[in-house]
Amino acid sequence: MSKKNIRIGGASGFWGDSSVGAPQLVQSGKVDYLVFDYLAELTMSLLASARMRKPEMGYATDFVTVTMKGLLKEIVERGIRVVSNAGGINPQGCAQAIAALAAEQGLSVKIAVVEGDDVMPLLPALRDAGVRDMQKGRPLPDRVISANAYLGALPVRQALDQGAQIVITGRCVDSAVTLGVLMHEFGWQAHDYDRLAQGSLAGHILECGCQATGGLHTDWESVPDWANIGYPIVECREDGSFLVGKPDATGGLVSTATVGEQVLYEIGDPAAYLLPDVRCDFTQVRLQQQGPDRVLVSGARGYAPGGAYKVSATFMQGYRCDAQLSIVGVDAAAKAQRTAEAILARTRKLFEANGWADYSRTRIEVLGTESCFGPHAGTWQTREATMRLAVMHEEKAALELFAREIAAAGTSWAPGTTGSGGGRPSPSPSIRQYGFLLEKFALNPSVLMDGVRTAVPIPDGGELDLPDRPAEESPPADEAQDAVEVPLIRLAYGRSGDKGDISNIGLIARHPRYLPVLRAAVTPQSVKAWLGHLVQGSVTRYELPGFDAFNFVCESALDGGGMASLRNDPLGKGMAQILLAMPVRIPCGLLAADGAGS
Repeated sequence: MSKKNIRIGGASGFWGDSSVGAPQLVQSGKVDYLVFDYLAELTMSLLASARMRKPEMGYATDFVTVTMKGLLKEIVERGIRVVSNAGGINPQGCAQAIAALAAEQGLSVKIAVVEGDDVMPLLPALRDAGVRDMQKGRPLPDRVISANAYLGALPVRQALDQGAQIVITGRCVDSAVTLGVLMHEFGWQAHDYDRLAQGSLAGHILECGCQATGGLHTDWESVPDWANIGYPIVECREDGSFLVGKPDATGGLVSTATVGEQVLYEIGDPAAYLLPDVRCDFTQVRLQQQGPDRVLVSGARGYAPGGAYKVSATFMQGYRCDAQLSIVGVDAAAKAQRTAEAILARTRKLFEANGWADYSRTRIEVLGTESCFGPHAGTWQTREATMRLAVMHEEKAALELFAREIAAAGTSWAPGTTGSGGGRPSPSPSIRQYGFLLEKFALNPSVLMDGVRTAVPIPDGGELDLPDRPAEESPPADEAQDAVEVPLIRLAYGRSGDKGDISNIGLIARHPRYLPVLRAAVTPQSVKAWLGHLVQGSVTRYELPGFDAFNFVCESALDGGGMASLRNDPLGKGMAQILLAMPVRIPCGLLAADGAGS
C-alpha cells in the first residue's frame, strides 16, 4: 500500500451551492485537492439557455467570479490542485476566464481543459441513423441546443499527469473529477475495476456537497449547526477504501446514516451503476463508524464498462411560465384553486380571440395543503395557501398575455389575495433534456494545455455484463395480532433524487431487525400504490445487503423531469419524505426492542 493517503474536498454540489465550501476546505480542511461538481442534469439546460443569450457564456460563472477570485492565490500557495466541471458547455471560455484572473493577480498557473464531449457536430448523422432516447424511445428532436457526452476519468488523470494545477472539464460523470485524481495519485489503471468502483463511490459521495455531511438527512433535528455545516472530505487509500469526514470545528454530521443516504442517491440498480470507466456494484458496500464524524467506506466491486457514452442533449420546445399568489383566510385552499381555474378560463378566451391555440400543458398546485401527498393529504382546511399555476405554450406572446392577467386576481376574485412572489412572472424558453447512447469510438477526448492538444486513449469497452435479476418475491407481511401501525420513518432513513423522469428512492433500515418487516411491507406494489398519484410507470426494488438498504426506481414519476416538469418538485426531492409517511405494521415487541424505534 502507498505510504500516502490523499485528501479530497468536495467544495460544490451544484451550481448555486453556498460560497462557504471552498474557503472552509482550503483554510481548515488540510486537503490536497478540491473538486467541484456544478453540472446537475437541469444545469445543462440552464447553461444552454445562457449560451443562447450570450455565446461567450455556457459555463458556471460563479466558479470564476465568486470562488476562484477570492481563493486562487491561497490555493496556489498551499499547493492545492483543483478539478472542476464548471466548464459546462463552454470549458475553454471558463479556462480563459481563470487564466485572465491569474494574470490579474500575478500568478503563474498551469490550466488544462478537457475537450471532446461536444456531440453537436455528429447530430445530422445520428438523426439519419434513427437514434432514440433512453427512456421514452423518442426520435431526436429538431431544435437541439446542446448535446454533450458524459466523459469519464481518464482525461482528468491525463491532465494531472501532464502537470495541470487546475483542470476544467465540460460534461463528465459527476464522480469522474474525483476518480481522475485517484487514478493519477495511485497509478490505478483502466482495468483496476474494484479500485475504480471504490474511487467512483468516493466521487459519488463528494459530488453533492453537504448531502454527505448531514444535509437533507432524514433525522434533520440531530444535525448540529446548519449555518456552519462542514463540506465533505474523503481520505483515500491506495486499495480504494476511504474515510469520509469534514473539517474540524464545523457543523453537520458524518455518520453511517448520513453517508448511507448519499450512497443511495440516484444510483438506479446498485449492482449496475454504469459509468464510462467501470460498472459499479454497490450491493456489498460496508459503512463503519470510525469515530466522531468519520465513516470508513469499503466493499464496492467493479466490472468492465460498456462501449457507449451517455449523451445529455437539450432542445427547445415552446415556452413556459410559472405564477404564484398567496391567499389568506378561511377556505384559503378553495379560493386558491378557484383563482387558478379563473385565470385559465379567462386567458383561454383571450387566446381564442387572438387566434392562438390552447395551452400545451397546465398544472395547478395549492401549496400549503400537502398537495404533493395527493390522496394522503390532510391539510385542505388551511387559512393560508399559495396558488401555483404553471403553464406551457408554443407562442411566447400567449404567455406574456398570461403573465399580465395574474395581477388582476388582486382585486377581482378571492378576498385575502396578496403576494405575487416577486411581481409579474416572465415567460422563458422551455428547454428540455434528451438522453441517448453513443459508441465511445465516435468521440476523441483530448487535453488542451499551454496551447498543445493531446489525445486521450479511451478503451472501447464492449457488451455490458449485467447481473441476472431473478423475479423478486416478497414474503407475506406479518399479520401478528400484537402488531402496531407506525409511519415508515420510524423504521427507515430515506433519500430521493432524479434521473430525467425517473425517481430514485433509497431506504436504510434503522436497525437490521427491521429488515424482514421492510422487505415484506415496503414492496414495489405497496410503493406504487402509495405514490400512485405521482408515479405513472413501474416500480422496481433493489437490495443493498451490505448496509441494510433498499433502492426503489420509479419510472415516469416526475411529470417529465427537470425543466419539462410543471410540478413544484420537478426533481423528486420530496418523494422519499412522502414515502416515509406510509403506514407500516410491525410487531410491538420488535419496535419496543429499540425504545422509540429510532
